[in-house]
Amino acid sequence: MQVLQFITSIPWDVRKGSGCYVGTRTLAEALRGPGLQVDVIRPRITTPVYTATRLLFNESLRWRCFHDAATIGIDADGYAISRGPNLPPHIACIKGVLGDAVRFEAGAAKASLAFQATLERKHARRADLVITISRYCAERLEELYGVKNAIVVPELIDLHAWRHLFRANPAAAPAGKFILLSVCRFYARKRLDILLRAACLLRKTIPELEVRMVGNGPERDRLHQIARELDLGPTVRWLGDASPSNLAEEYNRCDVFCLPSVQEGFGIVFLEAMAAGKPIVAARAAAIPELVRNGLLVEPDNPEALAEAIVRLYRDPALRRSLSSAGLRDVEQFEMHRVAARFLSEIAKVAPSLRAAASEAHECAGGATKT
Repeated sequence: MQVLQFITSIPWDVRKGSGCYVGTRTLAEALRGPGLQVDVIRPRITTPVYTATRLLFNESLRWRCFHDAATIGIDADGYAISRGPNLPPHIACIKGVLGDAVRFEAGAAKASLAFQATLERKHARRADLVITISRYCAERLEELYGVKNAIVVPELIDLHAWRHLFRANPAAAPAGKFILLSVCRFYARKRLDILLRAACLLRKTIPELEVRMVGNGPERDRLHQIARELDLGPTVRWLGDASPSNLAEEYNRCDVFCLPSVQEGFGIVFLEAMAAGKPIVAARAAAIPELVRNGLLVEPDNPEALAEAIVRLYRDPALRRSLSSAGLRDVEQFEMHRVAARFLSEIAKVAPSLRAAASEAHECAGGATKT
């Protein structure tokens, strides 16, 4: 039995860990098999300050001896573990280039993220192999950290689980409503303020518009204030964090999924929207064009362009159906066992003991079918 150890301080909760948690959890689940044990090492002690939790956790690993097939550190986690010729290979799996995200923060949050970025840079430069989730991230790793030749293996989605959730939680837009859904953690880089301003522009063109916001985060109060200033009233529904069942219901209910984020290392919510068969409107920024190949992408930070794209879909049901069908096809390439097989094949290049498991995973992934 070969053992893989994932090392992560990411909050093991989608409400706090967001897409990074979802991607890491799904990858770990997809890699597990008859000949491969996957463990996740997480902090035993947490503090109210995440940066402190991350630092304490990693320093606690400094003298720990690993005797596994390989260790895989997520983002900054793993920078302190011992390296040497008689130790297992270590892979840095960078799901979010913190040095890129820091430019969208301010104050204490900016300082905290900048410090974590220095740890992530150290981690990536010490690793035997660096895997990241998009070409965009690979470019940022080279530009900001001097890390060349990072391997790109995209994020993944448990299509079987999501299809079950969609079937078990049916919903439809109420009669006379046109539903726009957005799902994310409320960070400045998500640009939900741009979506609110677009909604204000749309009130006359689409009087039946309803914008449903799933999520929470540090921008919540500012966004609520903007909505009040724009007098959006019942046009915007703030739903808070959602359980998987409730989230599936929201995807089923909406007509269009929209997230005008300007900084995404990947964007798992776009996979979820595709799996739900929903047309997507997003910004042409960061890694989004790599993923959303059949959606309407607009100029970033432009509420007028965002509103125009939404109106186009509102007026053209045939286009909505076409984009929906294309998204359902596109999302198949991100099925979790297919992506996990690619991931395992890459790490087997530096961890020869995993070659048999990688070969078996590749054969199993070749038989992946719709369910």
